[in-house]
Amino acid sequence: MDNIKIFLENPWVAKTGWSIVIIVVAWGTYKLIVDFLISKMESAKFNLATNRKSKTYIRLAKSILRYIFIIGTLLIILQIFGINISAIIAGVGVLGVVFGLAIQDWLKDIIRGSSILSDDYFKVGDVVKYKNIEGKVLVIGLKTTKIQDLRTSNIVSIANRNIDEIEVLSNLIFVRIPMPYEVPVKKAEKAIEGIIKRSKEYPNILGCEYLGVAKLEDSSIQYLLKITCNPVNKLQTERDTLRAILMGLEDAHIEVPFNQIDVHQKK
Repeated sequence: MDNIKIFLENPWVAKTGWSIVIIVVAWGTYKLIVDFLISKMESAKFNLATNRKSKTYIRLAKSILRYIFIIGTLLIILQIFGINISAIIAGVGVLGVVFGLAIQDWLKDIIRGSSILSDDYFKVGDVVKYKNIEGKVLVIGLKTTKIQDLRTSNIVSIANRNIDEIEVLSNLIFVRIPMPYEVPVKKAEKAIEGIIKRSKEYPNILGCEYLGVAKLEDSSIQYLLKITCNPVNKLQTERDTLRAILMGLEDAHIEVPFNQIDVHQKK
């Protein structure tokens, strides 16, 4: 019993106990705000769940709240253990230049993360392109934006300071149909009508429109189609369109041209 009494009277035990209480209270308060207040905003009453921009704001608000509670809890625990918070803040002021250089990228990410929303660069659910990756935006946080690669389904994290390199993809795809010069234009356009009709059989192709001649290549005439689709289904839509083109050319008895060299022999 004496050992237990000595253990309980140890100031470090009391400080540790209070620290655990602070952590539990902070976590409970955070969960209360997130689960009850923000979840109410997502309910049908406010009708925000169907709004992608509102979802983005909600996710960012959760991220900000998490950082606030973590920093606040840490400062309270330091105060419990007798560490002078004022001295730390003053020390940060003295070392402000060094500290600023160390966290400048971190600050850029946070500022850019805020501007994503204020300037409406993109929203959760948009399909974007970053370098050679095309993916769906899953989460917009304070520091990073997470996208899911449409080709591999891998999750890619992008630092928010790189948003200038991100392109938001539209719902349009432009596909060229190559045909030999030997095929008259009227016959080619008749075949394209069949391709457009066949493309309507594919659920991913929401619209298909013939735009005209795109380019005169060395061995073919390039005719241009404008395809409308959900950007998330872009890759499958491209595959469906190419299949419709091949089958349409086959029905019209038109061969797909290939690069060839004409050799003229002088007698």
